[in-house]
Amino acid sequence: MFQQVKPKSTVHSAVSILELIYHATVRDVRKGHGNALMALALNILQAVVFIAAFYVMFSLLGLRGAALRGDFLLYIMSGIFLFLTHIKTLGAVSGAEGPSSPMMKHAPMNTAIAIMAAALSALYIQVLTLVIILFVYHVAFTPFEIEHPFPAFGMLLLAWFTGFALGLVLLAIKPWFPTFTSTFATVYQRANMIASGKMFVANTLPSYMLAMFDWNPLFHCIDQARGFVFVNYVPRNSSVEYPLYVALVFVVIGLMGEFYTRQRASSSWDARR
Repeated sequence: MFQQVKPKSTVHSAVSILELIYHATVRDVRKGHGNALMALALNILQAVVFIAAFYVMFSLLGLRGAALRGDFLLYIMSGIFLFLTHIKTLGAVSGAEGPSSPMMKHAPMNTAIAIMAAALSALYIQVLTLVIILFVYHVAFTPFEIEHPFPAFGMLLLAWFTGFALGLVLLAIKPWFPTFTSTFATVYQRANMIASGKMFVANTLPSYMLAMFDWNPLFHCIDQARGFVFVNYVPRNSSVEYPLYVALVFVVIGLMGEFYTRQRASSSWDARR
């Protein structure tokens, strides 16, 4: 029980870390609901409700003509899937177990594994939800074609990565400013309902409105994703590089902040949450 097993080689050490991440990810997926299928079903239901709400809103307001030429539901889903992946990952990473968590008392466990498990569990659930919804829509309703599926999926991964990066920064400052962190996360997630740009096409925005949205990495991810999904849309007001660079900067800041916070861990932090 108290024996410390030392890895025999670099490969053995890497395999051990990957195994720990896998088991921690499974635990994180099942943490939301005891039944893994129910957890997936609830996430699918949330995505379907989002899609239905935006479909009804666009139809009632007569905004369907302002969307791209092509499958209208695919246009809606291309924004909602990236939006949900981004905010769910941010929430999962910012709420990951910190250095004062009881789980950290188990020798193989550390904060890096907890953070990766939270991020991967969010990605797993969202990708599985996306695949199931698109499969059902393609088979049961109408066949559709994605012009460049792999680059479009790459934009989903970029939205996940930006959510991971920002969540890492929030996790680092959470023990110092718990109220601010939770409030900021809530405001950011609510603001992205509009600021993410999932309800409109970036190419149609005038310059004074574009300046209100192009600060947001998620805005660039969604606009670029639609350029890969639809053959007749070429995004001119967004880029792939901007969200990638922003995410890399936040990852570096988050790692430095998490290291600083971990060195000053206190058991009293859990009581402040």
